[in-house]
Amino acid sequence: MIRARRSRIVATIGPASSSLDMIVTLAKAGADVFRLNFSHGAHETHAAVYAAIREAEKIVGRPLGILADLQGPKLRVGKFANGPVMLQAGQAFRFDSDPTPGDETRVHLPHPEILTAMRPGATLLLDDGKLRMVVTDAGPGYANTTVANGGKLSERKGVAVPDVVIPMSPLTAKDREDLAFALRLGVDWIALSFVQAPEDMAELRRIVEGRAAVLAKIEKPQALKVLGPILDLCDGVMVARGDLGVEMAPEEVPVAQKVILRAARERGIPVIVATQMLESMISSPTPTRAEASDVANAVYEGADAVMLSAESAAGEYPEESVSMMNRIIERVERDPRWPELMQAEQHHDDDDADVLVVAAAGAAKAGSTKCLVAFTTTGATARRLSRERPLQPVLALSPDINAVRRMALVWGVEPRVSAQPDSLEVVTTDASSKALELGLVAPGERLLVVAGTPFGAPGAANLLRLAHAPAPARRR
Repeated sequence: MIRARRSRIVATIGPASSSLDMIVTLAKAGADVFRLNFSHGAHETHAAVYAAIREAEKIVGRPLGILADLQGPKLRVGKFANGPVMLQAGQAFRFDSDPTPGDETRVHLPHPEILTAMRPGATLLLDDGKLRMVVTDAGPGYANTTVANGGKLSERKGVAVPDVVIPMSPLTAKDREDLAFALRLGVDWIALSFVQAPEDMAELRRIVEGRAAVLAKIEKPQALKVLGPILDLCDGVMVARGDLGVEMAPEEVPVAQKVILRAARERGIPVIVATQMLESMISSPTPTRAEASDVANAVYEGADAVMLSAESAAGEYPEESVSMMNRIIERVERDPRWPELMQAEQHHDDDDADVLVVAAAGAAKAGSTKCLVAFTTTGATARRLSRERPLQPVLALSPDINAVRRMALVWGVEPRVSAQPDSLEVVTTDASSKALELGLVAPGERLLVVAGTPFGAPGAANLLRLAHAPAPARRR
C-alpha cells in the first residue's frame, strides 16, 4: 500500500480510535505512525492498542510506526480553603512551600524546584496562560509576585515558568515507569516532554540504550535557546505548538516552528509539526480554511510529518480527520511550485552530508530515474537521502523490522523488510524486483541503488549503482 505523498501523518490513538477496525481504517486513510499518549490511559489499555496496531500492520501490508509520548512533569498550584479566588491586576500574591490551603493572598506551590529558580522579574503563567504574575521578591521557600493579568484561579491549575530553567528532570517517577513499559512493548519512538536542555535528552538516551528512537518535544522557550545541542542528541523532534503557545506570545510561535524545522532539516532528523492542526474537526466533519492552510504550510516547509491529537483520539470524526490531512498533503505536493518552496527551506552544506548520497539525489534529478533504493541496516542511509528531499520515492530495504518501522516517520521513504544482500548482483536484483512489485517503477524504467559495503555492516553508503526494472519475459 504505497501513499501518493511524501509528508507523513501521525495520528493519536484514544477512545475514539482504539479498536482494531478503526486503526485499520485510519491506516488506510493515510496514517503512518500512531501516537500513544501516556498522559492518559492505563498500561493495559496501551498494551491492547499496541497489539491492535501490530495486527493492523499485517492487514494493510506496510510498516506502521508507534510513538510513545511521555507525560512529563505537571506543575500545578495547591488547594484553596474556600474554592476559587479572584485576583485583580496590581495586587500582591505569594507562592510558598506551606501546604496550608490558600486564599486571595497566597497559595501553596508544591514544586520546590520552581521556588528555587525564581528571581525578580521572572514570570509565572497560570491556567494555560490566562493569569500572569511577575516575581518581585524570592527566597528560600517563597516567591512574592504582582498580578499582571488577573482572573479566577482554581486549585490544581497548571503553572508555567517561561523565563527560567527549572532545575528538574523531565522524567518523573511515572514517566520512568511508562518508559520501561513502552520499551518492553517494543514501541519505535519515545517522545520526551518538558525538554529544557541537552542533558535531558542525554538522560533519556542513556536509559533507552538504542531500543527505540528518541524524540524531543520542543514546548519550552528555554529549549529554543539551546536548540542545536538538543537536536544533536535526538533522532527526531516535535514542534509542540500548544505548549509553546502558552509560554510564548502567539506571534512568536510560527517563527519558532520555522526555526525548529530548519534546524531539524539541516541535521536530517524527522520533524513533526503538532497541535491544533485540524482542531475544529474534533466536532466538525470539515476543517476551517485557516486549519487547512496551517497543514499546507507545514508541508510547503518540508516537514516530515504533521500530527493529529484530539482530532483522532477523542473527536467525532477520526477517519475524516486523517483523510482530510491526507488530501491536503497530496494537493500541496501536486502544486508545481511546491518543490521550489520546499527546497527554499533547506539550508545545509553538502560537506556535512554523505557525499555519495548527495550525488545520488543529484543524479536522480538529471534523468529519467523513477525511484531511489537504499539498502540500510539502521535506516541512516535512507534518512540521508530523505534529507536531500528527492522528488522520487525512496524505497528503503532493511533486514531489521525495528529500523523499518522507525522509518515510517521519515519524509518520502517507503520502508520494507528485505533480506540482507551478500553481493552486488543481489543488490541490483532485489532493488529492481521490489520496486517493481510495489509499483514504484514500471518494467524497463531506471532506478538508482545506494548501499554500503561490506554488506550488513552499519556505516556510510559507498556504493551507487544504476539498475533497470526487469521487463516481462518474452514468449517463444
